[in-house]
Amino acid sequence: MEVSKDYWPPVYFAAGTGSETSRAFISPARYLQGPGRFAQLGPFLKLFDTRMAGVLISQRSAGSEGARLLDSIRQADVPTTISHFQGECSMSEIERHVASFAPSKPDILIAAGGGKAIDTGKAVASRLSIPVVIAPTLASNDAPCSALSVLYNEDGVSVGAECYCHSPTLVIVDTEVVAAASARYLVSGMGDAMATWYEAEAAGRNPNGVTTLGTRPTLAARAIGNTCCNTLFEQGALAAAAVAEGRIDQALEDIVEANTLLSGIGFESGGLAGAHGFAQALTALPVTERNFLHGEMVAFGTLAQLALEKNDAELERVARFFAKVGLPISLSQLSVSNADKAAIDTIVQGTSEFPFIGNMPVDVSPESLRAAVIRADGAGSRVREEVGDAAYKALHM
Repeated sequence: MEVSKDYWPPVYFAAGTGSETSRAFISPARYLQGPGRFAQLGPFLKLFDTRMAGVLISQRSAGSEGARLLDSIRQADVPTTISHFQGECSMSEIERHVASFAPSKPDILIAAGGGKAIDTGKAVASRLSIPVVIAPTLASNDAPCSALSVLYNEDGVSVGAECYCHSPTLVIVDTEVVAAASARYLVSGMGDAMATWYEAEAAGRNPNGVTTLGTRPTLAARAIGNTCCNTLFEQGALAAAAVAEGRIDQALEDIVEANTLLSGIGFESGGLAGAHGFAQALTALPVTERNFLHGEMVAFGTLAQLALEKNDAELERVARFFAKVGLPISLSQLSVSNADKAAIDTIVQGTSEFPFIGNMPVDVSPESLRAAVIRADGAGSRVREEVGDAAYKALHM
């Protein structure tokens, strides 16, 4: 996995004397969450003195959950140009949208949809040198609040990442929209969010651990990551039940914030480590990439990281929580056989190439990574045998 050097944060954040102990914290300028909040986008655009807004949204979303967003912009009398997202955050998709928006010269870009649409919007806004507003229609990952995009090829395999010198100007989350989506998306977001604390904790324990900014994890980000983790354990199952019934309650609001805000700013200023390394490697397995969400792969990645650390108590605790809400806890639940040597080799190789795998405070080698995958699969399989996988089947059948 390659990281773009066009803008590489460590050049700025970690440069100069004392860079090995420097700390940095970045976040979106504004965050707004609640029922019906998409109706507030138009007034914010007026507040920002927007003369022309670009909207990146899928054609399906524009006619469904994104309709209230577009209606709010129209009611504010803000001229708009729309470009429809086609499904993959690839270089060709990014370039297509840049060309689509360029003639109308928007002075702000709104990216609406899931994680890949959002990441595409950040990349497009960066190339157009305009601020970006993020309007997630799902709480399925922590992309909305970050200043980076994960890039994929046309087949959906993760190929790299880009970092941006500006965080989103506004992240606006409508929990009525989130509650109307499949519960699988919210649960996937829990898988992505749970990694926040365990990766920040690993990077913090490693004296050489760094964030995507090239600096040491901040106490603030570690505290946010810990709060994110505790919120998931306390409210995750209740929120999954609420969204399955289309209800909005305190548990759902808490988990939406954990999945979106706490996880987003927690990972960026707290550090990535093994969980996302294993997850990005899983995208190289076509059957897994086609059928599973980012957060579902990160969930297994978190188990593998804990196995790599030989932290059996947390491995068991997290696996039981994941089983309770319906996240995959074994390779077979990701359509991978633990006897498939080629698949395991692919996971090991991809993980070893992850830019932040060096943040792990333990030995990292092909042998230790392979052992961690098998150990995590074994622990998850034992939990499945004990508690069953009814929640997983409810989301995937």
